[in-house]
Amino acid sequence: MVSFECDYNNGAHPKVMARLMATNEERTLCYGDDKFCDSAKEKIKALCGTPEGQVWFLTGGTQTNAVVIDSILHTYEGVVSVDCGHINVHEAGAIEFTEHKVITIPHKNGKMESAALDKYLDDFMHDGNASHSVYPGMVYITFPTEYGTIYSAKELDNIYKVCRKYDIPLFVDGARLGYGIMADGNDITLPYLAHHCDVFYIGGTKIGALCGEAVVFTHNNAHKHFFNIVKQHGALVAKGRLLGVQFDTLFTENLYFEISRHANVMAMRLRDMFRNHGYEFYIDSPTNQQFIIMRNEEVARLSKDVIFTHWGKYDNERQICRFVTSWSTTEEELKELEKALKK
Repeated sequence: MVSFECDYNNGAHPKVMARLMATNEERTLCYGDDKFCDSAKEKIKALCGTPEGQVWFLTGGTQTNAVVIDSILHTYEGVVSVDCGHINVHEAGAIEFTEHKVITIPHKNGKMESAALDKYLDDFMHDGNASHSVYPGMVYITFPTEYGTIYSAKELDNIYKVCRKYDIPLFVDGARLGYGIMADGNDITLPYLAHHCDVFYIGGTKIGALCGEAVVFTHNNAHKHFFNIVKQHGALVAKGRLLGVQFDTLFTENLYFEISRHANVMAMRLRDMFRNHGYEFYIDSPTNQQFIIMRNEEVARLSKDVIFTHWGKYDNERQICRFVTSWSTTEEELKELEKALKK
């Protein structure tokens, strides 16, 4: 069986593993107060052009979303997301578990539209019964989106302008950030992103690390007791150096971006492969997630040789299936997929 189920069904990049082994015997301080974390933080801040920024390392995406959102919102506030947003559909109510409502607005191709956000916030502010409702305390988007699509620089700028208009922070989930940054046609850079949101994170779990997400508060705006909030959530890693070593390696010699580009290149070849075999696509994605419409019998046939995600029902005869490449996708895996499609 060859797997295109997700981009975290493997270990870590060999350079990350080698660095972990090479530094294994070193003694350091704990809880992220070590030289590896310090070095990684400085590299990330330099790449983002945010010398005044703050960087924190957590272990996974759901954990990161829950901790960051809970640290920003008051008890009576919720977070605004598109209805297909990751925190709304694929985190098992983790945000609601922190007692904050996910407030949803419609998406377009997986993305939040600034006009829709502006209308929702304007309607809320002019609602005479707003004091009886959950207050929108922040806005959440993902880059890339849940459907692999990406925002343009203009779209991100428009969303951030709406957030500033209503004085609420913008949080960008970057679990697959590298794949978005390195996508063909993308015009958002790390510095641009850092200057058009209040907090975002750089995903490591899905891009070359064993685990880990790097949270960047862009203008020294983390909660003054963020450390305590992380600890309270059970998210504080005692051996913080394990995360620091990984991110320090990923952000050495452009590794993070090179392996992200590789995944996208493999995804475009996968896309062309399906297209050449006559398959339709549910959405046009320029990143490592590809969504293909397949007949039920074809899903059953291909599942015998290939692992992929059954994303949802398209109609009674067809399904939406997700195929995902990663930094570790090989030529051999694509060849095996091609063989399965030809059967």
